[in-house]
Amino acid sequence: MTTVWHENFWWIAPSYFVGAATSALAVTFVSHAGYWIAPITFAPLYLTYRTYNVYLGRMEDKQRHVQQTSDLHLSTIEALARAIDAKDQTAHTHIRRVQVFATRLAEAAGLSDADIQGVKTAALLHDIGKLAVPEHILSKPGPLTQEEFQKIRIHPQVGAEIIAKVPFPYPVAPLIMSHHERWDGKGYPQALAGDQIPIGARILTIVDYYDAVTTERPYHSALTMESAIGLLKHEMGRALDPSLVPIFVDLLPALSAAIGEEAAQLEAASAPPPLDLVAGSPSGLVPAPGPSAFENIALAHREIYALYEIAQTMGTCLSVSDTMALISSKLSKIVPWSGCSLFLHDPAARTLTCRFAVGTEASRVLNSALGDDCGIFGLVVGHRQTVIANPGIPLEALGVSVSSDMKSAIICPLIYNDIFIGCLSLYHAEANRYTEDHRRLLERITEQAGAVIHNSIVFEQTQEDSLTDPLTGLPNRRSMFVHLSRELARAGRLRGEVAVIVMDVDGFKAINDTYGHNVGDQALREVATTLHAALRPYDLCVRYAGDEFIVVLADCSRDSADSKRHELQSRVAEITLEVRPGKQQRLAVSAGAAVFPEDGSTLEQLLADADHRMYRDKALRRGQLTMFDTARAEFAVVNEFSEARPLIAASSAERVPITA
Repeated sequence: MTTVWHENFWWIAPSYFVGAATSALAVTFVSHAGYWIAPITFAPLYLTYRTYNVYLGRMEDKQRHVQQTSDLHLSTIEALARAIDAKDQTAHTHIRRVQVFATRLAEAAGLSDADIQGVKTAALLHDIGKLAVPEHILSKPGPLTQEEFQKIRIHPQVGAEIIAKVPFPYPVAPLIMSHHERWDGKGYPQALAGDQIPIGARILTIVDYYDAVTTERPYHSALTMESAIGLLKHEMGRALDPSLVPIFVDLLPALSAAIGEEAAQLEAASAPPPLDLVAGSPSGLVPAPGPSAFENIALAHREIYALYEIAQTMGTCLSVSDTMALISSKLSKIVPWSGCSLFLHDPAARTLTCRFAVGTEASRVLNSALGDDCGIFGLVVGHRQTVIANPGIPLEALGVSVSSDMKSAIICPLIYNDIFIGCLSLYHAEANRYTEDHRRLLERITEQAGAVIHNSIVFEQTQEDSLTDPLTGLPNRRSMFVHLSRELARAGRLRGEVAVIVMDVDGFKAINDTYGHNVGDQALREVATTLHAALRPYDLCVRYAGDEFIVVLADCSRDSADSKRHELQSRVAEITLEVRPGKQQRLAVSAGAAVFPEDGSTLEQLLADADHRMYRDKALRRGQLTMFDTARAEFAVVNEFSEARPLIAASSAERVPITA
């Protein structure tokens, strides 16, 4: 009372003496004039009473205004803190939980009202210094580098410098400055230890540590309350104040309930209000409002975070499927989808073929093809612009002519160096699901994805070319070495058999010399098509070199190999090639077969034996029998893991015909 009187009423003390003197004069006057004049004195008394009432009312209004201003300042601070909290992709509502924990712990620790208010305010603002930390560091999903961590370490000092300019009636800046100090003196930024650290900062350290380990972060999973308590006890006397940790642990059950209530209140506060009738509105209704301001801030930074993740992961995979698997998983965080697919464009065939699909309808969509002028895709191909299809789409947009549960689609073109390479398509089961904001996000992602997917296509094509003969489309010798080595290893383990047939087109040089290389190339293509069609799905036909072909037959005995050799020769003999207009010529091949392990246990031995048999067959087909002083290999086996080397040295001896 003395303090209140001194602060608010001391300056009106003279009025009491004046009032007392006036009353004494009035009593003297009444005693001489008589009591009949007493009623006249009621008017001044009433006026005095009214004056004091008005004065006290104004004082109450002033106090109320001061309190409202203080609440307004605190609300402003809280709004700023929530905006900062919304930026953090790894710790949503972190400061709200820290504030509840810290305030309750400060009360339980017996702090004064001013100190409790300081802790409450500092809890809201303890991370305000993160405004000085680059976004890519705050959004980084993995561990920080030493340089990045040094940048993070500045945020307590920056926050304290910002708040130091605000004249709070209680300590706030020192708590923000020291909330990353450790009890053992190994913290930052000042390396304070023990009681050198303000008690409010020690409280913030405990609750900040607890909330960090019990919430999901990109670099660690959330711990249970029991595990977190174990860590708190382990850090007593190290990072945390040993006298405050037991108090906090005792409070945790009640604090968890308080946090639940806090979350419910926040959810209710952020829920959109119901639709209201508004005069002048065409529909009579105000459309449902969008996300709250804090949600918009969070969405904006979630977008940055997701785009950063996509940029980090794109290019780490070489195949189209692996690249799209990464993109689709990261994309789901900012653009919702029930199904995601990638259609690649073939300008020659004027088709779009689905090379990747995941989610709803994926099995039916994958590998489906449609014309590049079909439906929604035709608009995307023709105009090279993103198309949003709402409220419903037919499954034809997916390339399958069956009804679908899909109700929304957004299809974005993929362009690289002004070349249309395909479409990235998202589908959703909800009607009207996609918005212009989704369009903007998807277009930003496809700007990067276009180049990455193009590079993946080029890689796959290069990889295929390295294993495929470009003239015939058959696998080349590199493929044969890989396949035959694998089959021989398998046959060795299972005691099985593998046959190798070496074939050479008869008279091929004469065809080239007489009719030209175009006719020769056509002859090779016809032979390749015929041989490939006569094999089982798991057998292999290879164009080895020039006019030579090799067939690898798994689980094939000697009799089966000879039977297949004759079958292949018969099929090739049925080929009729038009070498000139009106002139046709039949083709033929000489062939020799070798069987593992009967004719050799290694790849080189099998090829040499089959080649030897092929030349014997060629000689017999010409009506001659040729002897070899030594076996001669017409080709060299090239090991893809070593330098090219001849496997069988060619004999310098000429073939000697045997005369009758």
